[in-house]
Parts: sequence; C-alpha cells; structure tokens
Amino acid sequence: MLTVRVVKIGGNELDQPAWVAKCARALKGVGPAVVVHGGGEAVSTWSRRLGLPVEKRDGLRVTTPEIAQVVEMVLGGPMNRLLVSALRAAGLDAIGLSGVDGGLLTAQPLQNGELGEVGEIVNVRASLLQSLLLAGLTPVVAPVAPSLTAPIRPLNVNADQAAAAIAAALGAHELLFVSDVPGVTIDGATQPTLAAGEIAPMIDGGVATGGMAAKLRAAAQALEAGVRAVRIGDLDMLEHATAGTRLLAAPPAVQPA
Repeated sequence: MLTVRVVKIGGNELDQPAWVAKCARALKGVGPAVVVHGGGEAVSTWSRRLGLPVEKRDGLRVTTPEIAQVVEMVLGGPMNRLLVSALRAAGLDAIGLSGVDGGLLTAQPLQNGELGEVGEIVNVRASLLQSLLLAGLTPVVAPVAPSLTAPIRPLNVNADQAAAAIAAALGAHELLFVSDVPGVTIDGATQPTLAAGEIAPMIDGGVATGGMAAKLRAAAQALEAGVRAVRIGDLDMLEHATAGTRLLAAPPAVQPA
C-alpha cells in the first residue's frame, strides 16, 4: 500500500514560472503524490478579456455557463500543462488530467444554485489514481468535473474541495494546501496548529474570509472523512514536516457508558 500525499497548489504565485519551478523541485522529495491545482487568477484574467463578469462569494466563483467553459479551457489547458511541464523538468513523471478524464471525478451542482455552474465532488475513481501512482506517475488534476445527472456538463469545482475529496478517497497520509502564505494567521500571527472546532467560528466571525475560508472548510471536510493529517502553508511544507498550520481533527465523541 502506497503512502500517498495529496498536494493542492494554488495562490497568486501560480502564474509565476519561477515559483512553479521551485514548487516542482520541492515536490520531487515528497514521495508518491497526487497534485490538484487551482488557477483562479488566470480564469479571472481570461474572463475579463472575454468581457465576462468576475464575481466571487465566500471565496467561490460565480460561474455562468460561459464562465464554466472558460474554467474548463484554462484549468484543463494552460494551467495544467504549466504544472505538468514544470514537474517533468524537475524529474517527476507527471501526467495531466481533468476530472472528466477516465471518469476521475463526478460532481453534482450545489443545491442553492446561487453560484451557477458550480459543483461538489460526489465520486472519485480512486483506482485510476492508484494505478497511475503504482506506475510511478504523478497525476496532476484540474478540478473540472462532469455533472452526475443530465444534462451532462462541466461543473466548476473548488480546487480545495476537490483535493479534500481526492485525499479522502485515497486514504491519503497527508493533505497539503500549498500557496504563497505561511499558514493560517490570527491577529498577524501564523498559527502552528488549529483545531477543527475552531474553523466554523473563525469563518462566522470574519477572521477567515475568501480563499482561506474555502481552504479551512475543505480541511475540515478532509479530516471528517478520515484524512490523517492536513496542513495549510507555503512551499516550506514540502520540505519540513512542521511547517505551516496543522489542522487537528475533533476528538471522537465519548460514548455514554
């Protein structure tokens, strides 16, 4: 049984080739890993070029059918190829996938429908990822997934949530959310640890907003699904086991005697 890590890569540095190259070199020392990537800045850039609105709510993109096509094009195209190329240049045998490929991911639209063509993962074909990992490949996953029900269409899936679902399906040893921030900060101080029970109050109280709130929600989801360890931070996490903010699962409920 492979000891697998799932590494979600995102943040504003994702369009900086030097940062991506440094990330790729660091990933070489991580061991078997599945990489899930975002690319929100690139999607926003292309949306503006095409005269489409850029709107987010609670860190999630409002996705019209036209923007869903942009998401599929950008994440499954140039962003995925950028990371695959960088990883291969660093010596990893990377292969690019979107959620559509091989039925890797399946999603259902969010129930309230306020965000448009946005979905949440309901199924991960873990056996496909395991086969690629056993063959020595590093899967690089773009978080676009076909809808579960008709009409079948690509849904924009938050990359943090996709990474959490993949980590849970694989029984990952660790889930790392890598970006350009050193961890979760409270009053300007990076927290070494954070309990799962603190996440909802931080979001409700406005301490964690936007993209960080989305990461924390996904981290809580992963811990609840049985992922053993979750950290949020920067590239240092790929080289140091204590870097970043470690999220601690809620203790099991005590059964009455």
